[in-house]
Amino acid sequence: MQSVKRTLSLRTGAMQKVAYATLFSAAVSMNAYALDAPEGRVVLTVTGKISEQNTPNGAEFDLAMLRELGFEDQVTNTPWTDGVNTYSGPRLKAVLEAVGASGSQMVVTALNDYSAIVPVADAKKHNVLLALMSDGKMLSVRDKGPIFVVYPFDDDPSLNNEVIQNRSVWQVKSIRVD
Repeated sequence: MQSVKRTLSLRTGAMQKVAYATLFSAAVSMNAYALDAPEGRVVLTVTGKISEQNTPNGAEFDLAMLRELGFEDQVTNTPWTDGVNTYSGPRLKAVLEAVGASGSQMVVTALNDYSAIVPVADAKKHNVLLALMSDGKMLSVRDKGPIFVVYPFDDDPSLNNEVIQNRSVWQVKSIRVD
């Protein structure tokens, strides 16, 4: 009788371990895609060193998802536009927080495959905007859209230099966090 109890006890313990392992692995799998899937046309893909994904390869955002991150305005002049414009969109740091970015730099790539290396620190230090709108109108590809990386040039004139200008990618399609 003692041997039967011991066998049952061992089997019960093993079954509990299997059950816990199954539950743990299911919880991890569910967390692998913590961001909602985009319902509209994807306008931004973020890959690399990120902890929050909605696809096997990274995080995809449609316009509605970017709006949910909070739209802010940046009133500034840029070297490529006439006069002062009001740009609107989420802050780059909000996008990086949403995907759980853990790298130190990003490769920001445009529709024409132009890319620039941008330090992650710029997102906070300079409060960089991912502009989707200019003066209340959605940015078209012809007007540097769908996404234009905008630094606050008028707030900090020291930003108006070749290095920062090269980081001001327009027609952005993707960001890889390294």
